Amino acid sequence: MSDPMSDPQTPATDEVSRFLVRQKITMMVNRYEVVRTSDSGAELGTLAVAQQKRLKLKEEVTFFTDAARTTPVFSFKARKRIDLASAYDVLDASGAPVGMFRKDFAASLLNSTWHLETLDGQTFTGRERNQNIAVLRRVWEFLPVVGDIPLPFLFHFDFRAADGTVVMSSTKKMGLRDVYRVELAPTATGRRLDWRLAAAMAVALDALQSR
Repeated sequence: MSDPMSDPQTPATDEVSRFLVRQKITMMVNRYEVVRTSDSGAELGTLAVAQQKRLKLKEEVTFFTDAARTTPVFSFKARKRIDLASAYDVLDASGAPVGMFRKDFAASLLNSTWHLETLDGQTFTGRERNQNIAVLRRVWEFLPVVGDIPLPFLFHFDFRAADGTVVMSSTKKMGLRDVYRVELAPTATGRRLDWRLAAAMAVALDALQSR
């Protein structure tokens, strides 16, 4: 099988600065499409597509080049079964590591918090941008009956380095379908996050957020 990252049409890992994540809900799976965009917001083509089966004991999501799902590009996979604190490894098409992420459940009691780590050891912390919305979402989830109704709040995340610099942001757009606008900025090394790691994290923010 050919390596999709060697395809001249596939962008370099740190070349992508903006993309959209679109979700489509079906009876048994959630489907996601990752679409590269320009600075003006114009769509430049599909980077990857994936689908998440619900209620799996060990979460694993594979991203493919297109809807036919024949050529894998990357994936993320939980290290443990039914463990809310499990880390998730992001792997390339050959199974080599790209990075990892995990949810900080203690910190998430008041504001959903994730930790994202790159292969070269850089660590970034992602939190909901609006603390008030974060608290309201927590209250909503625990209300009887109401908690089963889709959240009426838009939630946005910023991932920051230790010095406070935002290296990745995920902004949920208003609409009937869940669509997230993701932007990547250079890290301390001068390079952006690997777009595969960023896309895996962006999908996880939707797919795993309520767990």
